Amino acid sequence: MSASAKGCSVKEFSKILQKIAPLEYSESWDNTGMLVLPDKRATIKKVLLCIDLSPEVLAEAIKSRVQLVVAYHPPLFSGLKTLLPTDPKTSMILKAIQKNIAIYSPHTALDVVEGGVNDWLADGLGPSKREPSQPWANDPSQGQGRLVTLDKAIKPAALRELIKKRLGLKHLRVCHPNNKPIRTVALCAGAGVSVIAGVKADAYWTGEMKHHDVLAAQAEGIHVFLSEHTHTERGYLKILRRALLKETGKSVEVLVSKVDKDPLTIR
Repeated sequence: MSASAKGCSVKEFSKILQKIAPLEYSESWDNTGMLVLPDKRATIKKVLLCIDLSPEVLAEAIKSRVQLVVAYHPPLFSGLKTLLPTDPKTSMILKAIQKNIAIYSPHTALDVVEGGVNDWLADGLGPSKREPSQPWANDPSQGQGRLVTLDKAIKPAALRELIKKRLGLKHLRVCHPNNKPIRTVALCAGAGVSVIAGVKADAYWTGEMKHHDVLAAQAEGIHVFLSEHTHTERGYLKILRRALLKETGKSVEVLVSKVDKDPLTIR
């Protein structure tokens, strides 16, 4: 952050986040927006971006002296009945409040919006056309997931390599019921089977699916590419960082967490 940078108010930064990922795009079951706000008069000078707010990420936020954490997944999801220091989740919230760190989650709003997480995934598939895989009834141009129609059909192995390159991965879990060229891909970040199941496509791409959902796709001759839940999301944080820097005129320092990672590893 430059010496002249002064930050912005909580209200101003919330408006910027709302501009990037309008909260009205959030799914009805989701819990998005400002979840923790110890001081509404705070000046936001430094922000930390992460997918999951873990104890390690919160420790990083405290050490980095940030005023706000933007956690893609909401750390507060279902209703809380108690706030106890002995409970890992509520302990983090209490500690964030003690350290005057606000917490904001865009989650599904950032998936739906044009240029958001799902479009970032689709961009990795090369020249194509796209539309929501689960269009909204009142506005079919908007909705969750993406149905991508490639300009040219490609072999399953080639699509597999495109996905790995997009996400920076060495391995994927895949189901190849045949070796027919793939022209259409239904995709959704995270655990997106509820969004893409039933969509007419040659392939499904999401983070995780249940065993029987994979079997159902296989029976239909649909290829399945599973890249693990947060691998479909974490790479977007650098895109979000650039958007926030642009919208704030670099008056706010935006960090991407160095310790936020998928809890699962392949060995």
